[in-house]
Amino acid sequence: MSILTVRNLNKSIGKKQILSNVSLDVKQGEIMGLLGPNGSGKTTLIRTIVGLVQKDDGEVNIGGENIQSQFSRAISQVGAIIENPEFYDYLTGYQNLVHFARMNGALDEKRIDEVVELVDLSPAIYSKVGTYSLGMRQRLGIAQAILHRPALLILDEPTNGLDPAGMKELRIYLRKLCDEEGVSILIATHLLKEIEALCDRVAIIQRGKVIAIQEIRTTASNERVTVNITAEPLEEVKAWLKGAEYAMQVVNNDVIVHMQYQDIPVLTKGLVEAGLRVYRIEPLAPSLEDSFLALTGGNENDELN
Repeated sequence: MSILTVRNLNKSIGKKQILSNVSLDVKQGEIMGLLGPNGSGKTTLIRTIVGLVQKDDGEVNIGGENIQSQFSRAISQVGAIIENPEFYDYLTGYQNLVHFARMNGALDEKRIDEVVELVDLSPAIYSKVGTYSLGMRQRLGIAQAILHRPALLILDEPTNGLDPAGMKELRIYLRKLCDEEGVSILIATHLLKEIEALCDRVAIIQRGKVIAIQEIRTTASNERVTVNITAEPLEEVKAWLKGAEYAMQVVNNDVIVHMQYQDIPVLTKGLVEAGLRVYRIEPLAPSLEDSFLALTGGNENDELN
């Protein structure tokens, strides 16, 4: 089941086509990445999804509700951080959350306590936000965005300005949020490593077009893969593989074998039972960076984001 459905979305400014026939889905309970360089249309797409930018044509549905004809019901299912979250620095984190909760309905102190614990801000929640680090502000922003229990959380470049430790912390809290609250997450970023570390699927966008949507974490059992084998003695390893009719090549004293993913345990057992010293058997899946560069040509010169 999809919590977000985008179909054939188009947006232009003057003669510049910013979004061109964009279609994608975010499934219930998944973290979906939207990957593209600055200028690829990520932010325009997100702003269009939440109704901040008027589309030319196409359709956006959130939880089965049309964002244009049923805006209130659709947007009530969304929490979003677009650019940096803004707070009153002279108020505490808790006071900011109380203020936001009152603006958006009845105050639920139990829910505030829940989201504060979820993003691990309990030790600092009664300190003024002006004393918070950027990472703490991002986590407070997430707490604010999920106060009303949204089905979909949308984040635009949430790791901007964070150091590596802050990025790692944010990944932990987002995965926790997805697993414990069942929230689907759409995260737009230009950082490939963040997508690989966090997301289940990724949509690659270039010049306003979604040019590919691919899985990050799954490998089908019948898929052909390239396997790197480090084992000794090398000549005996080669002889065994040749006798077992594996297609192979030798690179820097390692053996590269092309085979079915489901046959890796059979290969491993055979080498060990032959008395060979096996140090490593590693499937070499193409990285997201390889896929991205192959799809985009590694060149992006758009000016709009």
